[in-house]
Amino acid sequence: MGKDDGVLAGAIEAGGTKFVCAVGTGPDDISRAELPTRGDPAQVLSRVTGWLRQQERVRGKINAVGMGCFGPIDLNRESPTYGSILSTPKPNWTNFDIVGTVQNAFPNVPIGFDTDVNAAALGEYYWGNARGLEDFVYITIGTGIGAGGMSGGHLLHGLSHPEMGHIMLPRVPGDTFEGVCPFHGACWEGLCSGPALLRRAGSPAEVLPADHECWSVQAQYIGYAIANIVCILSPKRVIIGGSVQKAGNLGSERFFQMIRERVRESLKGYIVVPELEEGIDGFIVPPVLGDTAGICGALSLAIRARDRL
Repeated sequence: MGKDDGVLAGAIEAGGTKFVCAVGTGPDDISRAELPTRGDPAQVLSRVTGWLRQQERVRGKINAVGMGCFGPIDLNRESPTYGSILSTPKPNWTNFDIVGTVQNAFPNVPIGFDTDVNAAALGEYYWGNARGLEDFVYITIGTGIGAGGMSGGHLLHGLSHPEMGHIMLPRVPGDTFEGVCPFHGACWEGLCSGPALLRRAGSPAEVLPADHECWSVQAQYIGYAIANIVCILSPKRVIIGGSVQKAGNLGSERFFQMIRERVRESLKGYIVVPELEEGIDGFIVPPVLGDTAGICGALSLAIRARDRL
């Protein structure tokens, strides 16, 4: 994938707080803008597609559009609600036909559609920390928690799509925090997302002191969750993105060290492989693409959609 592919793609990363829009052929050739998610969904998408149309006047015709979207979403192409956002806690977005809305703005243009985390995983697969791997997981910890990835070279799908952010975890001893998930309360997202950390600590992650006890609690729950993922999917690498992993005053490097330690402690030596021992620094890693993983993944979804023609 790159400029030589000749595919000028439009990309949409539909997030919980903002939409990121881009036009380009890859991470080194990209024009982007950010728009807020709040407001009427039709108006939000009108602004998004309008920006993409403006870019066409500068760069030429968009050959495909890729969209990584917050979920849950309907990915079953045989379903009458394919391309719709389902039971999201985000106001006004439930049952909104996001693919149909974009398709109306770009008729006869192929559209690639997947979860935001699967899109980010695909971006890391082509251009980041999952290059050369066919079995890995990408996790984002921010406004919500989600995970996507590949198994045997295929993005993870099935009955619907993975919702690993809503797995149930053992409680850290003494922790009685009720959680913030409107569906499950104290699921992983309810315990560890950015809004959960804000309610638990009274401060957002970016300003939380390095010695605050919440960092240890966060690391423990993330360790439990990754241990579960390792046992279920056996990924060859775990990539953690999103705003929370930057860990404010604690720093990303120390936070990743804490997470790696908690994963090993949670597995208790049951899975004996070098990647979980001396190689764990290369097993649990941040994304190479950083904050652009999602929008680069949306570009790759567009290029894949074009390639299917």
